[in-house]
Formats: sequence, structure tokens, C-alpha cells
Amino acid sequence: MASLKELKGRIVSVKSTQKITKAKKMVAAAKLRKAQAAAEAARPYAERLEGVVASLASKVGASDSAPKLLSGTGKSDTHLLVVLNSDRGLAGAFNSNIVKAARDKALELQAQGKKVVFFLVGRKGRPVINRLFPGQIIENYETTGIRDIGFEQAHEISTKVMELFEAGAFDVAHLFYSKFRSALLQIATGQQLIPVPAPAEAPASSGAAVEYEPDEEAILADLLPRNVTIQIFKGLLENAASEQGASMTAMDNATRNAGDLINKLTIVYNRTRQAAITTELIEIIAGAEAL
Repeated sequence: MASLKELKGRIVSVKSTQKITKAKKMVAAAKLRKAQAAAEAARPYAERLEGVVASLASKVGASDSAPKLLSGTGKSDTHLLVVLNSDRGLAGAFNSNIVKAARDKALELQAQGKKVVFFLVGRKGRPVINRLFPGQIIENYETTGIRDIGFEQAHEISTKVMELFEAGAFDVAHLFYSKFRSALLQIATGQQLIPVPAPAEAPASSGAAVEYEPDEEAILADLLPRNVTIQIFKGLLENAASEQGASMTAMDNATRNAGDLINKLTIVYNRTRQAAITTELIEIIAGAEAL
């Protein structure tokens, strides 16, 4: 059984940890408001742009004049998985859920005989993916030291992805990130990035004739690279909000668990002290009777 001094030291230590987790929860809650607002503001533009590109793509089809980002390489032998993670932990299952979604997709593709390579953003997912798929990481993007990841970083990532595509490093690219729903719910999400996937449903016709100036191919040549950048930017913003929500929830759970542990240790401490006092009283009484 631990001594009174050891129990008191444990209680003090857990109380100090509880103060830290409580402070981190408050910081995450403050950052969440800003990150959530940014993610929600980016969704309409990203979704609308994706819809416009898909609509134009359905008109152009896979013609010889179609941009390569739309028509692809004509094969799907090599798949690039762009996995967005964070550099910091203490966010519950935030990073592990994204890595799990990417891992499941990679295993599914490998079972089909496809080659899988990874483009990793952030440090947290790297050790797991490097262990599961050794030698398959072809690019790392460091976000360490960047306080607020924004459009500039999304543009740098998309530029590297498109350079790899032009160099023939892959045929199809998929993006993985965590979609923010609430502080309690973040959904690991994957979407095809390159080439642009065909729309699941044909857009409803309004009966109006639509003419594009310049033609569809010229518009797509400008919109397709922008769409890749915007989709990555949306993923980064969704990740930022999801990370703060997961961190706030994890720190709240840690604070409550620390409180429960303090209560249990306090009960043990009081019982141990009472037992020591009772033992001393018995010894005094026994000594007095012996005299």
C-alpha cells in the first residue's frame, strides 16, 4: 500500500494535470469558433465550383482536346493518396481516423492490383503509414511552425500534386481529411481529386440553352487547377475545425477523468490516514494498559 506522502504527491500531480487539460480545453474552444466559421464559409464555394467543373466535364467528355486533369492518363494503375493530418496530438482519434480511412482505401486498391503511393501533409500520420506501407511515401509537406494554415499552403500542396501528375507519378489522386460536423462528431472523408469524377446524377435541365465563352475546354483549363487547390483548401479548413473540436472533447474527457481519479485517491488517502490514526491510538491504549 502506498504511503500517505506518496498518495498526497499523486493527488497534487493529478490536480496539476487537470489544470492543464482544462486550460487546453478552453483554448481549443476559443480556436474552434474561428476554425468552424472558416470551414463553413468555404463549403458553398468549394461545392459550387466542384459542381460547375463536373457539369462542364459532362459536356466535354473524354475527348482528345479535354485537359489532362479531366480526362486523366487513360489508365488507373497508380493511385496517389493525399492524406491531411495535423502536427500536434491530444486530439482524440482525429488523426487516427483519417489514417484508418486512407489505409482502408489503400488496401482496397492493392487488392485490385493497383499501386498505391502517399502524399502526406502533417507529421502525425507519417509513422503509421510508413510502418504499414514502407517505401510508398513519395512526398511530405511540413506544416510545423505554421500558425494558421491557409490558401497559400493549399496552393503549394496542389502545385506539388499537379507536378507529380504531369511527371507521370500517378494516374488517380484521392484526398483524405476529416469533415467537421460538430465538436463531438468529425467524419473521416475521402474524395477523388484527379481526374475530376463524373457527376453521380445528370444535372437537371432548366430548358435554357447555355453557351460558354470561351469554349468549355478553355474554361476547364483554368478551372481544373483552381478546383484542385480549392478542394485541398477546403480539406485543410475542415481539418482545422475538426482538430479543435476533437481536442476540446478529448480535453474535456481528460479533465473529468482527472476529477474522478482525484476523488478516488482522496478516498484512499483519507482511509489510509484514518487507519494510521487508529493504529496509533491502539498502540497508545495498549501501552497504557501494560503500565
